[in-house]
Amino acid sequence: MKFGITLSNRGILPGLTTVPKLLALADVVEASPLLDSVWVGDALFVNQRLDALTLLAAIAGRTSRVRLGPSCMGSFGLRDPRVFAYEWASLDVISGGRTTLAVCSGGGAGPAWDAETAAMGVPPAERRKRMIENIAVPRHLWTTNNTPFEGTYLRFGPVTMEPKPLQSPCPIWLTTNAGRLGNTQAGAGGSDFALRRVGRVADGWMTHSVTPEGVRRSLDLIQDAGRAAGRDMVGFGNIVTAVLNIQDDANVAVADAKRYLDLYYGANYTPERLHAWGPIGTPDAGAAWIRRFHASGCQGFTFRLATMGDAMTQLRRLAEDVLPRAN
Repeated sequence: MKFGITLSNRGILPGLTTVPKLLALADVVEASPLLDSVWVGDALFVNQRLDALTLLAAIAGRTSRVRLGPSCMGSFGLRDPRVFAYEWASLDVISGGRTTLAVCSGGGAGPAWDAETAAMGVPPAERRKRMIENIAVPRHLWTTNNTPFEGTYLRFGPVTMEPKPLQSPCPIWLTTNAGRLGNTQAGAGGSDFALRRVGRVADGWMTHSVTPEGVRRSLDLIQDAGRAAGRDMVGFGNIVTAVLNIQDDANVAVADAKRYLDLYYGANYTPERLHAWGPIGTPDAGAAWIRRFHASGCQGFTFRLATMGDAMTQLRRLAEDVLPRAN
């Protein structure tokens, strides 16, 4: 398994972290042989935070090894995919070909989500459909020259985009989840329809709060759908996003994680919900949580460091106390 860190760029606004602290965490991930990726959150008017593309570019400029991506690109369906294709290709070049673009619909329900969607001139009912079409636009611009594009929502004449990504293909993953963050989630990481769509159009899959059995079932659906669509599924990637808080006292870990995540997401999480979302407790419990997924097909995790205390301490506990025991 591979392991990464999700930086809490939303935490800038309520004062939970600072830009220098986020960049320092990325530096430690870069230096750790047990960690291989850095991810950042993304949103626009809902769940606001430091812009993902700008932050990823800053991290790309100070690292040379770790893979970089959004967890996940919630504004993707609202952005102009032609401009985004140019921006992401530039990021891939800046990073030396280390990007993984994971896209999603950004929460997916509620008045605030509808208002954000409408503010960008997109009917809320079309946001997910536009997200899928927006995947096709970068692929078109990254792999063709002077060729027109004909979609349902976007059409443009023959143009050539440079620079193109260093990676060919430059991976685009889809994110699916079983429900809203506030819900208790069990089973597969999304509906059967959403999972089959992942298999038809994506290069990889991201999810959260899914059981090992749910990972296995989801990957079976994804792989079957991809093969039925005539796709070569060799090399198809996946990652589970999780939250982490490691303490010598399990009750302290739960209380700290709850306080942080309630503030971060404006929610009221139960202990059961927290434990379904990631390793929260002692080092041995954290390692056991990860080991449950060894035979599931899960290729790895990215952890949000859910603490009101020092995130760097949590990162070091992950690298020094949990991961060596998780094999």
